[in-house]
Amino acid sequence: MKKLRRRESAAERAASCARPSPDDLARAHPAPEGPARTHHGHDLAGRHRDHADGEVHHRHSHAATSAHPGHHHLLTVEGLHVSFRMYDEEAPYLAARQREVNVIDDLCISVHAGEIVAVVGASGSGKTLLADSILGLFEPNALVEGRIWFDGEEADAADLARLRGHGISLVPQSVRYLDPLMKVGNQVEGFAKGGSMPEVRARRRRLFERYGLEEDVAGMYPFQLSGGMARRVLLCCALMDEPRLIVADEPTPGLDLPLAVRAMDDFRAFADGGGGVLLITHDIELALRVADRIAVFKDGTVVEETAVANFASPALLRSAFARELWHALPEHGFEAPPDRRRGKDASRPAPSEGAPC
Repeated sequence: MKKLRRRESAAERAASCARPSPDDLARAHPAPEGPARTHHGHDLAGRHRDHADGEVHHRHSHAATSAHPGHHHLLTVEGLHVSFRMYDEEAPYLAARQREVNVIDDLCISVHAGEIVAVVGASGSGKTLLADSILGLFEPNALVEGRIWFDGEEADAADLARLRGHGISLVPQSVRYLDPLMKVGNQVEGFAKGGSMPEVRARRRRLFERYGLEEDVAGMYPFQLSGGMARRVLLCCALMDEPRLIVADEPTPGLDLPLAVRAMDDFRAFADGGGGVLLITHDIELALRVADRIAVFKDGTVVEETAVANFASPALLRSAFARELWHALPEHGFEAPPDRRRGKDASRPAPSEGAPC
């Protein structure tokens, strides 16, 4: 599998916001006596301080609950470019030459431990390619450039492939990810990390019960499932593991509203327990219900990253496309729920943040 490459300009952009190590900071900035000074949201010993709601640095915003265990982000994507080498379909068949079609351009996004970041935008805008890049899933004709860190370590395509199911779990958009030749119960149980077979089977049964799947579904093959049942099985696969990060790519189509809400609540509980969730969706209402931050995606990049509370009014949104999304909401508005963890009144609009890149 091809390693992630990066253009010089992308490397320069990443270097401009790269976070030095604590040792580097200590050498470059000897700590003075008295109160610690700060530099880019850190004290001079390299420790992250608490962020104000909506604070922007390192090319992305922060929520009041953003946390940095280990003094780093859980996931960081810097300067991601994805293009495809294709033949010019308008040229004569025998004379057609290859050209590059750019789909994702200079995309930057980060996920902190304990939070949900929702990537919202129109269908077909390239959001699934973002999920594929984080999981190291590249088509043979794909050209992928940029830098990705997971849990403080820079990862290439081979590293990301090893992390699939062993630190990063995917809830895919397509039910074709299920093995057509294996019973779904065995597939779900195969995602468990450790534990005896009775323990694994008991966990799978609890998940099936939670998502309204009868026990006899375990003995079915994927072709015997309805679309909604297959999506529930995919959710169970992701939750069987004990991941640090869940990448959920359109996880709710085909689910009725109560099950969709239950899935969102499970993502919220997972984040509240210290994990991170990158929720890729065009269902803005569900995203606003559970997310900490919203990344507005258009034409292959993030055009605005903002607090959930800013969707209370279009005047609080910076980009024209984000305001269009606001107008698409029922009754042209959204009332942000109170903060779920710190008792903070999140319905009070936060200042609008700029784009992370």
